[in-house]
Amino acid sequence: MRKDPIQLEIFKNRLTSISEEMGAVLCRSAYSANIKERKDASCAIFNARGEMIAQAAHIPVHLGSMPLSVLSAIEEQRFEEEDTVLLNDPYRGGTHLPDITVISPVFARKKNRPSFYVANRAHHSDVGGIQPGSMPASEEIFQEGLRIPPVKIVKKGVFQDDLLNLILSNVRTPEERTGDLQAQLAANRLGIQRLTEIIQNFGTRETQEQALVLLDYSEQMMRSVIHKIPDGQYHFFDFLEDDGITTQPIKIKATIRIRKSNAVIDFSGTDLQVKGCVNGPYAVTLSSVFYVFCCLAGFEIPINAGIMRPIKVFAPEGTIVNARPPAAVVGGNVELSQRIVDVLFGAFAKALPRSIPAASQGTMNNLTIGGFDPFHQKQFTYYETLAGGMGAPPTCDGLDAVHTHMTNTLNTPIEAIEHTFPFRVKKYRIRRGSGGKGRYQGGEGLIREIEFLSDAQVTVLSERRKLSPYGLAGGGKGKTGKNLLFQKGRKMNLPGKCSFKVNPGDVLSIHTPGGGGYGKPQKR
Repeated sequence: MRKDPIQLEIFKNRLTSISEEMGAVLCRSAYSANIKERKDASCAIFNARGEMIAQAAHIPVHLGSMPLSVLSAIEEQRFEEEDTVLLNDPYRGGTHLPDITVISPVFARKKNRPSFYVANRAHHSDVGGIQPGSMPASEEIFQEGLRIPPVKIVKKGVFQDDLLNLILSNVRTPEERTGDLQAQLAANRLGIQRLTEIIQNFGTRETQEQALVLLDYSEQMMRSVIHKIPDGQYHFFDFLEDDGITTQPIKIKATIRIRKSNAVIDFSGTDLQVKGCVNGPYAVTLSSVFYVFCCLAGFEIPINAGIMRPIKVFAPEGTIVNARPPAAVVGGNVELSQRIVDVLFGAFAKALPRSIPAASQGTMNNLTIGGFDPFHQKQFTYYETLAGGMGAPPTCDGLDAVHTHMTNTLNTPIEAIEHTFPFRVKKYRIRRGSGGKGRYQGGEGLIREIEFLSDAQVTVLSERRKLSPYGLAGGGKGKTGKNLLFQKGRKMNLPGKCSFKVNPGDVLSIHTPGGGGYGKPQKR
């Protein structure tokens, strides 16, 4: 189908703007600081086949994996008008249990099947499990929280109170969960309204045809990107430091095969799934690959399912990049995804040596805190990922203290933390000297120091505490991070993945890694 390129550009921007507006409604309506302040949520639009046709510039690990959740919902549920399906199962296209996805159909006039779907995914700061915040150093998925297959939370416009009550009976912060779920439903209602307006203006057939052309357009653009990569095979491997249960490093290996305008990503040689929580479902691996190829473009491509048409991903089942249930996966979404990106960029550095940046911090520095708040007289759960150093690209220094790669969230402002939770932020600053040396220096990490004002349970899931982010072209490695606990006058070095209890007056200090440097330092 040939379409007017100007009309196609307008259509693309209208779809993207719907996703952005959905995100604004979701974050403004949400109760939790994690969604309201940190924007830990993502929105997208899908066609009748479950292919993503547009997204907002939200969280890469959400958006690259969400299509598999939509496909699971389409396969397992019969959508009727005014239905909404909810799920969080990592083995049905989810990432980890705190990420809850809601999917709603869009029906065109006189159609008995959905013409489109709108969906959003948001990280809830508690969905049950053995520890507050549902981000434990777990050994099986059953410890991580309530696992929800595709089920209807709204059926023909009627909210399913029984299902909501089941969910709320298994979480520590039911009021907050209710508010966040209602915000997700509101975002989808807005998406349906805006997409229906487009269908009414252009007609169902024209809207669907424009969406298909948009997928073809993105495919052609991605093929042109791949075609510029020299044909050949490119290998790289790196390690996760441990799984939180043993101290054994875990190998992730990738072979990239480029032939003309096609690419194959083969993870053969990657270690088998492990006992700890850093395993990844296939959706997380797919989203990491999707992100890396979007980065390679160097120019704006409409982000949709067409991008993946020239790319085949082989992730052997039972390995850490395609784990089988009941493997624990809560850390795979946040930590494994970052290391997959490091491995893929390391391989592409051999094919495109002047285009690939050094490794960024390579972790999300997950911090989860929960307990009873004596000041507000209720249970609380806090979740945050901490920024670090960005790897230096071949043209400039890396950025300091930013979220990189598979995360795209903000920080929680100090004022919001101290107003909402029973702790005080004692220190929040750039970690000078943590970026790798080079012609272009790696970005600096940060230091976040929290004093607890009540008893609490704390979990830290982090990486790059033993193995540094790599430099490129002679650049130095970024400095590893460290986790410190000051308790009763004693200073304790904590491992990268740990859970522990704290008392009033205890202080947790997290130093995040710096990014790798690019080029020889003497050329700076």
